[in-house]
Amino acid sequence: MAAEQGRLSATHVLEYPYRRSVGPIMGQFFTGLRDRRIAGVRTGDGSVVVPPVEYDPVTGAAVSELVDVGPLGVVTTWAWVTTPRPKHPLTRPFAWALIKLDGADTGMLHAVDVGSAEKMKTGLRVKPRWRDERVGDIRDIACFEPEGS
Repeated sequence: MAAEQGRLSATHVLEYPYRRSVGPIMGQFFTGLRDRRIAGVRTGDGSVVVPPVEYDPVTGAAVSELVDVGPLGVVTTWAWVTTPRPKHPLTRPFAWALIKLDGADTGMLHAVDVGSAEKMKTGLRVKPRWRDERVGDIRDIACFEPEGS
């Protein structure tokens, strides 16, 4: 702590570091990402939730049926990031988007790399850009990009 002109100051970093065990459902989801597959889970009413959850969001019942989805999907909503932050997935401008993958009933949040805000739009068909070296976490998908690229 240092005193400057009658003020006290101290450097303090506020963070919440933690590790979560992934369990059987999320474990299979992450293993699938390592193998370039995206999975959701079928809930009691037959809908497919991506990323998967361990309990049905409507009934609270445990779920266990994994379903492969995508890899293509459609952007349902998005927000443009002009100046990426140090821990963002891309170092150039990009969009955070909810992507409804083919076969899914919910959207998955991820980065979309289209080059400029003018090229980004709701309804855009996208595909994952996989990392060369995958380890079984969400960053195995580097980002999504337009289907035709």
